[in-house]
Amino acid sequence: MPDPAAADREPELLTITEAADVLRAPVATLRYWRHLGTGPNSFRLGRRVLYRRADLRTWIDAQAGQSPHR
Repeated sequence: MPDPAAADREPELLTITEAADVLRAPVATLRYWRHLGTGPNSFRLGRRVLYRRADLRTWIDAQAGQSPHR
């Protein structure tokens, strides 16, 4: 029997398109960051590039910590 609360949870693993939506950045930018090694942590599972939601949050927090506060 499926867990009814599971439908309300956010997925742990995100595709590059989903990660781009979270970051509000174009998919091409995430691909470029991945090429440079400067973006959020990602990994391949088969042919797909995936991002952990927690890694996106960690990366966002790190970027916010590097920018000057106004």
